[in-house]
Amino acid sequence: MKTFAFAVLFVLGCTGKRTLPIPTDAGVEDAPAWASSNQQPAPRPGMAWIPPGTLIAGTPLDRMPRVADEEMAGEQVVMTGFFIDVHPYPNEPGAIPTTNVTQAEAEASCVAQDKRLCTELEWERACKGPQNTTYEYGDTYRAAVCATGVNRNLVPTGMNAGCRSAFGVHDMHGGIWEWTASLWKRDPTKTNLVATRGGNGSQGELIGRCANGRATRADMKRGDIGFRCCVGEVNSFEVVLSVTRGAPLVYLPNDTKTGPILEPLVPEDIREAAKKYDPDKHFVVKRVWVWHPLGNEELMLGGGCAKGAGRAHCGVIVARMRSDVPLSMGFVSSERWQPTIGDADSARELYVYGGDDAGAFRRRLSYEWGKIGIGEKARKKKRKGKKEPQW
Repeated sequence: MKTFAFAVLFVLGCTGKRTLPIPTDAGVEDAPAWASSNQQPAPRPGMAWIPPGTLIAGTPLDRMPRVADEEMAGEQVVMTGFFIDVHPYPNEPGAIPTTNVTQAEAEASCVAQDKRLCTELEWERACKGPQNTTYEYGDTYRAAVCATGVNRNLVPTGMNAGCRSAFGVHDMHGGIWEWTASLWKRDPTKTNLVATRGGNGSQGELIGRCANGRATRADMKRGDIGFRCCVGEVNSFEVVLSVTRGAPLVYLPNDTKTGPILEPLVPEDIREAAKKYDPDKHFVVKRVWVWHPLGNEELMLGGGCAKGAGRAHCGVIVARMRSDVPLSMGFVSSERWQPTIGDADSARELYVYGGDDAGAFRRRLSYEWGKIGIGEKARKKKRKGKKEPQW
């Protein structure tokens, strides 16, 4: 039998969009022969076999939610086969997972069973299954399947029967976080950090994804961190990112090219209102900003107005550029006033200032892991001891 070796180099930037279909394990039997160690061995009690195949590591650029400065952008990783525990340690249905152990203690427990800690990409492969789904149960978030979206950790394994991947691995979300053997290399300024996977939390749609991870000190003991073990040749690929960061908000007063590109993204109701007022009128972007809510994420903001029915319809277009093609993320109305934008307490939040018949107001614009959130109108209020009203 021939033996094939695979070398994979990962270079991640924040440009380019994949147009190729996401690979799956379908037809893997017709692929070139694997090394003998990749043929499915005899079953191991309490463990699921993860066959050799292709992992789409991280989150592709066109899928949301996504943590741009912590996840690979859908890179293809060819992996060898391995076994993984069906449940978190002690790997017994109905048991409470073991927690309050360091990474080294978790590794020692695995070694004592002639096993090892899984790497984080092995964990992700076991979660995504042969179809490389976003969640272990599919691509659409369903909180009830794994009971995600709550801060609940210590629950008996197997309690959520539907919380299993297509490879038959249970309880990867909705309970504890799990140690892996992989160092956290997203931030080169920090050391002694290890990638943990799984877990639960209030942001269920984000945390419940197979690609989600969290950095944890290797010597940390916590009641919400446990582990599960793997067996087989180690898939040594790592999550290595090149992170580009910029100033949170930059006004581009001399930018005359971006506005016309963004203008077609204005909502249809505003476009139609302008046409009724004057068929030759349309929404015109007068101001352009670039927003970096976090590393490896750059959004363009175009503020402008359209005249319709005798009054202005104004707001801010929010878009992500892909090869000079704008992808709409939303529109923040500033109503009658030409919008201005100001910083908030976090780089992931901005304020859009506008006005209506009652006067000035502002709306909070937030970055929510690849999507945007738009707050309600807020107005200045008089504060005791202040001469001027305050937001």
